[in-house]
Amino acid sequence: MYPEAMNDSISSLEHKYGSLLDGVRILQSRPAIVELSGGLTNKNLLIENEFGKTVARISSNSSYLLSIDRESEYQNSKLAAAIGIAPEVLDYLPGRGLLVIKYIEGQTCSARDVELNLSRIAESCRVLHSAQRFTRDFDMFEIQKSYLEIVQERGFRLPHGYLGYTEKLVEIRRALSVLDEGTVPCNNDLLPGNFIDDGEKIWIIDYEYSGNNDACFELGNIWAESFLDLDRLAELVSAYYGATRPEKFARAWLLALAAKYGWTLWASIQSSVSDLDFDFWSWGMEKYVLAQKEFSSDMFLTMLDQVQQK
Repeated sequence: MYPEAMNDSISSLEHKYGSLLDGVRILQSRPAIVELSGGLTNKNLLIENEFGKTVARISSNSSYLLSIDRESEYQNSKLAAAIGIAPEVLDYLPGRGLLVIKYIEGQTCSARDVELNLSRIAESCRVLHSAQRFTRDFDMFEIQKSYLEIVQERGFRLPHGYLGYTEKLVEIRRALSVLDEGTVPCNNDLLPGNFIDDGEKIWIIDYEYSGNNDACFELGNIWAESFLDLDRLAELVSAYYGATRPEKFARAWLLALAAKYGWTLWASIQSSVSDLDFDFWSWGMEKYVLAQKEFSSDMFLTMLDQVQQK
């Protein structure tokens, strides 16, 4: 999500956010302020002063529609920081949508960086998943239902044929229940830009959707968000578990499919309510097209069987 900067004048940023930033002591002096790229549900400002470099994350007013709990984000960010995998949390203004974290010096990962560093990313995930239990759970099956209710109740745009795959989602959930091993603290939104490589370790940032979840959701989502080939998913799963685990591979693949189906509705909501300059609908349709293809594939049936065989 950072450190790439976007062009915007300091005076414009001050006009928009100055009064909010003044509510945090360490941000009151800000000779340098730059907007960072990457946030799809927030604005991210890099502020450098006598206290060093900090990032002010300012949330969107639409967060409540997207199953984002800002108090959980704050608490879970602190828990992840406590084990050294996330940036230090410096301040938080509840009810005002402002979270202040330490800036991490490093390279924001691309999809190619993810592909080349799967073993290191697996290690970072193991560290995160060893944290103290997060303050809430994250269940994509329940979130997808919530998103669907919002889309239908508010008359937001629904992709053609979307409801025709509802039973497929039920089949996935049923198959996953056979070898369910519980949940661990997860980020749940590991796009390439949420990894920061400082040369020694890969940090995990952005805990908006964090919650206790199946570890294989995390692995499948990493693979899917970087649009890697199937061999890379196998590599990531094996690196995480330290061995070839066909049932975990199937679990990650199925949970990635459920995520694509669910995030499609996230995009529908965002395309209707967000004031950010981003084509959410096209982003979501890209996921939906992939989900349609995978739901209809022979591999879908193979993975449903494989995920139940240890």
